[in-house]
Amino acid sequence: MLTADGCRARRVRLWEALRNRVDVPALVLADPVHLRYLANFYVDPFSLGADFGGVLVVRPDGHATLYHDRRLPESVQAAHVDRREVVSWYDGQTPGHGPRRLALRPAVEANGGRIHDALADPSGPVVIEAITQLRRKKDPDELDVLRACMRATDAGHAWARQNIRAGMTELDVYEGVFAACATAAGRPAVVYGDFAVSPGSARRGGPPTKQVLRDGDMFILDYSVVLFGYRSDFTNTLVVGGKPNSDQRGLFDACVAAMKAGERALKAAASCQSVYDAVRGALAAAGLAEHFPHHAGHGLGLSHPEAPFFVRQSAESLVAGDVVTLEPGVYVDGVGGIRIEHNYHVTADGFERLSNHAISLT
Repeated sequence: MLTADGCRARRVRLWEALRNRVDVPALVLADPVHLRYLANFYVDPFSLGADFGGVLVVRPDGHATLYHDRRLPESVQAAHVDRREVVSWYDGQTPGHGPRRLALRPAVEANGGRIHDALADPSGPVVIEAITQLRRKKDPDELDVLRACMRATDAGHAWARQNIRAGMTELDVYEGVFAACATAAGRPAVVYGDFAVSPGSARRGGPPTKQVLRDGDMFILDYSVVLFGYRSDFTNTLVVGGKPNSDQRGLFDACVAAMKAGERALKAAASCQSVYDAVRGALAAAGLAEHFPHHAGHGLGLSHPEAPFFVRQSAESLVAGDVVTLEPGVYVDGVGGIRIEHNYHVTADGFERLSNHAISLT
């Protein structure tokens, strides 16, 4: 989980970024992503409170007051704040005090009546943009959580390499991967993404279905594990039955070369366009550029995807502290679709690879 020192430092940096841009004595925030980032306030999705959140009031000195209703799960007790106000909405024995969505309205009214990260608030765009920019540079405590996500995701890929076989359904694979990830994490975890047979351009991914796997199918495993709001996102493609043909190996080799080309371009201050061009250029050299229809990667953290984006006509540049993906993929009718992906922490002179799963067709 995030640390108290990390959360306070982020709150102070936020006010520094907003100096002379907002004219309020304190920020009132309610976006769940912002509360996780600034206070480690995380509502366990495996709970009755999953659709409800809190309100965070942040002063310029970093002091934070958190308001939430009493029925939220135990996970909210890990929030790092200076003061906590728990609102009694429903005690399980007497009638509730109106709609749950209104339980925190008095707290908002007592702090100026505005929520400054709301889309309709006059300060909303400025506050949202400032937090979004701050979130690109990951702090050490954030990287610790991301590494935990990566380790759990590694375990799911390892399970798939050992267990995938003809006769299973896509749902069978998902269930096995989910169990392996949760076991490795030591707690329930959200696992989502692509668990799909790809015959080529007609299907490049998608949620698992009852489709039965056959020998020779190319099966894309591109999924994320979410822990405390942070997430991984990496990919491997397996040939069911473990006997890829020469055309499938050719696609794999081209994607590996494209990933290596992208890695050579990864470093702080590099343009995102240059990373995209490196990946696409390697696929073009293999005669496969026309079969590469998507981005070459993207940022990752509390949401997915997030800035920066490795795409055509990008005006962004990498910064030290970015966590990004590289994900070359090609989808050739009559052969199949393949995508591979690693996650990286961008540094001043290169990168640290965060994902450690084996990228292999078998």
